[in-house]
Amino acid sequence: MIVNISEAKANLSKLVTMAYHGEKVVIAKNNLPLVELVIHKPEKKRKLGLLAGKLTVPEDIMEEQPEIDEMFYGPERDISK
Repeated sequence: MIVNISEAKANLSKLVTMAYHGEKVVIAKNNLPLVELVIHKPEKKRKLGLLAGKLTVPEDIMEEQPEIDEMFYGPERDISK
């Protein structure tokens, strides 16, 4: 199926559904084919846990550090009170 851009704008949802179900959908400008709607296929499967065992979290990660507090809040503000 070849549709012009103006028709594609008005019927994009319908055209996407058609492409999803395997129909060939080509979008044209002045009857010149420009692009084809195709189903997205990921290039490869994502791998989870790539950093497992390679990262250590410090025990004091949630403790406040005065130097960093000063960078965010300024020297005159003491948020520990």
